[in-house]
Order: sequence, then C-alpha cells, then structure tokens
Amino acid sequence: MNTSFFITGTGTGVGKTVAAAIVTEALHADYWKPIQAGDLDASDAKTVQRLVSNKKTIFHPNAYALNTPMSPHAAAALDGLAIHTESILRPKTKNTLVIEGAGGVLVPLNDRDTIMDLILPTDQVIVVSKHELGSINHTLLTIEALKKRKYSIFGIIFNGPETPTTEEVISKMTGVRILGRIDTEPYMDARVVLDYAEIFNHELTAKR
Repeated sequence: MNTSFFITGTGTGVGKTVAAAIVTEALHADYWKPIQAGDLDASDAKTVQRLVSNKKTIFHPNAYALNTPMSPHAAAALDGLAIHTESILRPKTKNTLVIEGAGGVLVPLNDRDTIMDLILPTDQVIVVSKHELGSINHTLLTIEALKKRKYSIFGIIFNGPETPTTEEVISKMTGVRILGRIDTEPYMDARVVLDYAEIFNHELTAKR
C-alpha cells in the first residue's frame, strides 16, 4: 500500500499549505486537497503547485470546491450543496500522497462528519502548530482528539520563531515526534520550499 500523509493543523491559518508544499516537495509526492472553501482563484492547491518545483508531483482536483471562505458545512450550504463523505474518493496513484485538510480536525463537513472523518487508519498524520498565544492548548487538544480515534500521528511541524518552552512542553506532554520548524520567512517561493524540503527529508523518510 502506498504511503499517505494527512496534513492537519491546530486551526485555520496555521501554515498547513506551506507545510504541505514542503512535504510534497521533499517526497516528490502527489498532492490532494479534498475540500477547498473560498478563494478558488488562489486556492491552496494552486499555492502548493506554485511552490513545488519537482516534475513528478501530480496535483489532484478537489472533491468539493466551495466559493465561500467558511467552515465547509456552511460554505456548502451557501452553494446549495451538502457534503457527503462517501463521495470523497481518494485519487488513485502509485506515488506517495499528501492530503491537506481544511482548518482543524473537528471542522464540520455536515451535521455528522468532521475533517477527522476523512483520515484513514493507514494515514500518517502530521500536525502543524503555529507559535501564537493559545497554541499549546490547541495543539494538545488536536493530538488528544487524534489519539482518541487511534490515528497514527507521524509528527508535529511548528510554524514561527523558535520557542523552546512551547516546543518542549508539547513534545513531553504528547510524546509525539517533532519533525522540525518553519521559520517566519520574508517571502515563500519554490526555492525556499526546496531548501526546507531538504531539511525535512531525513525526518520524513527515516524509519520509525
């Protein structure tokens, strides 16, 4: 079975898309964002496509492309749709697949399902945590929710300036491996992503 990495975060705007681009570039993996809500002209998939420079990656289309930047259940309602998880079919590929979620793990897709219901037991979950006030709590809650469902948590990527006290307490309290950190860069382009991909490659390919 091909390896699949599910990139989730502690919330919206924590850096999942850049992290997904780095992991995709490091592994020359395929990329898929099942649900995009809002900004379809500059979607997360298009951002990753701009940031990834290898020639092997295939960018698979969204299962749902919604027009409003809101929680998927609400964005779908505005588009006159309802999201059905059984209709979200993973793309067929022989390559490693990087999957980017939307918001955090408990973001609702409908009245019953959340982003976490898109994760398979075989997925390797990577949690992106942005260094900001409240991030320790948000990260611990995310990890706790994933562990409760017995998902395989591959590691945590921190986003922001080095903050040892935050990183150390999260590491100790969760027991989850720290894959590395994305610094606050003046800009983010394909060259910067390639540099990070080389840094992260060892942690992403090392046997656990």
